[in-house]
Amino acid sequence: MKSIIILGISAYYHNSAASLIIDGKIVAAAEEERFTRIKGDAKFPKNAINYCLNEAHIKIEDVNYIAFYENHIMKFSRILKNYSQNAPFNIINYLNFLPEWLTKKIWLESQILQELGIKKKIYFFEHHLSHAASAFYPSPFNEAAILVVDGVGEYATTSYGYGKNNKITIKKEIHFPNSIGLLYSAFTYYTGFKINSGEYKMMGLAPYGKPIYVDKIKNELVKIYDDGSIKLNMKYFNYTKGLKTINKNFCKLFNGKARKPESEITQKEMDIAASIQVVINEIMIKICDTIYNETKLDNLVLAGGVAHNVSTIGYLKEHSKFKNIWVQPASGDAGGSLGAAYLIWHEILNKERNDDVQNQMQGCYLGPNIDLQSNDINEKLIKRGAVFEILDEKILIKKVAKLLEEKNVVGVVRGRMEFGPRALGNRSILADARDIEMQEKLNLKIKFRESFRPFAPIVLEEDKNKYFDMKDTSPYMLCTYKIKKSKQISQDNSLTGLKLLKQKRSDIPAVTHIDYSARVQTINKNNNEFIYNLISEYKKLTDCSVLINTSFNVRGEPIVNDEIAAFNCFMLTDMDYVIIGNRLFDKKNQNYELFNKYKKERLKYVLD
Repeated sequence: MKSIIILGISAYYHNSAASLIIDGKIVAAAEEERFTRIKGDAKFPKNAINYCLNEAHIKIEDVNYIAFYENHIMKFSRILKNYSQNAPFNIINYLNFLPEWLTKKIWLESQILQELGIKKKIYFFEHHLSHAASAFYPSPFNEAAILVVDGVGEYATTSYGYGKNNKITIKKEIHFPNSIGLLYSAFTYYTGFKINSGEYKMMGLAPYGKPIYVDKIKNELVKIYDDGSIKLNMKYFNYTKGLKTINKNFCKLFNGKARKPESEITQKEMDIAASIQVVINEIMIKICDTIYNETKLDNLVLAGGVAHNVSTIGYLKEHSKFKNIWVQPASGDAGGSLGAAYLIWHEILNKERNDDVQNQMQGCYLGPNIDLQSNDINEKLIKRGAVFEILDEKILIKKVAKLLEEKNVVGVVRGRMEFGPRALGNRSILADARDIEMQEKLNLKIKFRESFRPFAPIVLEEDKNKYFDMKDTSPYMLCTYKIKKSKQISQDNSLTGLKLLKQKRSDIPAVTHIDYSARVQTINKNNNEFIYNLISEYKKLTDCSVLINTSFNVRGEPIVNDEIAAFNCFMLTDMDYVIIGNRLFDKKNQNYELFNKYKKERLKYVLD
């Protein structure tokens, strides 16, 4: 029987992506930003699509069905409706978006087909339905409640329902402008971070503050109903009328203008971050209680941008009535491409779910592969000044474990790239979690980001309870857990703000946030055999089975995709060593003269 090939696409808002499903199995998925090196690239994902097709050894003509992750006609309707309700205050916003919609986005099917170079029907699904499908169909559950929370799709900002076998039912929605995601984004902007990428920063800042603004937020900005639905007081927000998220009333409420990006972070920003986190947790737990009471199901799956708030997911796991919670690892719009493809398979074609429900996401290793020792890669690297040795895997593991024990920082780029925002061992930077100085070193000298931002631990699955209070496994690093009491070290309560940063808080201080939380990734041999064996060897040397695991990139850039991006990042930071396939690079041995010459030649070529 001939295979059924389905291509899912998300594009034109932020973080475009493509996913390919063949006979109900995920074959490939990747974000466009990884290829273009433009963080959050929203353009049509031609590179990601080409990768997916090449991975499957097919051409675009071989694809049977093409799915897009949202309904552009409904979205246009919502934008027009919003304009009519707020005119003439949003005239500038309207004049900015209207030409693009009338010339391009309203003709989206033709545009996509032109990009692909074929003639075929495009299936358009609602934004939140695509999110829901991405959460339920790859989950390990045959039946589960579904919750989607983000900024806005077409009209929906929050939706919930349930999935059973191969069908999804959406029961209720909250509509624009009442949005949990946009509420959080407003505070992201006010605290001086970039919307759609700085939410992680505000979340990391929250434990440094005290939630002293909770009552003000609940009394003035958002009414929270018992079922978790909300109503925003639009007196304080500007996103329905102009180009900014908040207005002068919002700033007046919090006694000052938004913090300027890159300026000093004060206790005020910390307290505001802490306060909105408490409010978001309260809203989400009320929604979850409502869903549980209505469905009586033990399992909950989540997607949408707010599902990437690991602190909230940790709170839900601890306080909700659900026994099991699973989050789509690519919960943002990139994951919508996967959900749209699944909707073709299950909703349009009425196909049953895959029998292997436990591993449909395949560890999220769905992107391009790095060959362990191919001559083609060797030549590319040597041309750029790379000096390396190719080692047998067992020898490589022993050597790198020793380097980590000696407090070296080691990048790892091998195997297939991860889909979604988390590096899970194949595009990672690893370091000693026991070193109290390592958090600051990684942030300032390698990642080039704010010193307060915490790092995540990766731990052998069988040792997770030795270090963390956790009942389940966490292969996708999507939830925070508390450090075991026996591992915690008391802090000086007289200190406040960023002065808390340099205190030793546990036996693994580099991955312990100031509230004793950690965004844990558990690893076993089936997840990632190389990383599992590496940490096991490290454990023999140190009696510690925890390492820092952070994504292989620097601030403002996407996670590295291939060997060239990895080598460039390695050379331009204070990373000590890098593994690319089975190649080991020592920073001290690299040919900087050739590397710099090549960089200059490439720059001249680009400028010419």
